[in-house]
Amino acid sequence: MNDKKLKAKDFITIGIFSALIIAVEFACGMLGFIHPYIVAAYVVLIPLVGSIPMMLFYTKIEKFGMLTIMSVLIAIVMFVTGMGWLGGPLIIAAGFVADLLAKKGNYKSFKLIAISHGVFCLWICANYFPVIVTAKDYRKNMLEGGYSAEYCDNLFRAINGKTIGVLLILCFVFGVIGAFLGKAVVKKHFEKAGIV
Repeated sequence: MNDKKLKAKDFITIGIFSALIIAVEFACGMLGFIHPYIVAAYVVLIPLVGSIPMMLFYTKIEKFGMLTIMSVLIAIVMFVTGMGWLGGPLIIAAGFVADLLAKKGNYKSFKLIAISHGVFCLWICANYFPVIVTAKDYRKNMLEGGYSAEYCDNLFRAINGKTIGVLLILCFVFGVIGAFLGKAVVKKHFEKAGIV
């Protein structure tokens, strides 16, 4: 039973890979300054770019809770960096459900890992919640922060209550595709971990 409890090395692993995923998110986030449509494309970019460290992380997971804790850390970082608390529940729920899915296959079924990764990637859409829920204030803050009215118009055209459903679906789909990409890159680690 003690083997199922998270140990110090597990928390270190979670911390390292959480930092890598957050770094990927920030790197892709910087591209959003180029054009607001790139912000909407986070649902494609982050699942694909982040799939390599995430698939490597999956090869290290043997106990329930590691994905959930990672999602909590991401939610905290998103809050601290100004994304507010609105997306927190989605981030944590995505991590928890992803954890359950991977656990169902004892963290060895790649089919379930791919679906798990797709669900986990839904956390990315939490970035859009402030844009949708607090649209008026968000736009005002952007204009005061130096963004042009044209940039704001395009951002709210791409991300709104009507497009969020499509963005969530794309996020899941590219999360699954990313799992296959990541697996191909870290194939040796998957074989070593006995993941099929």
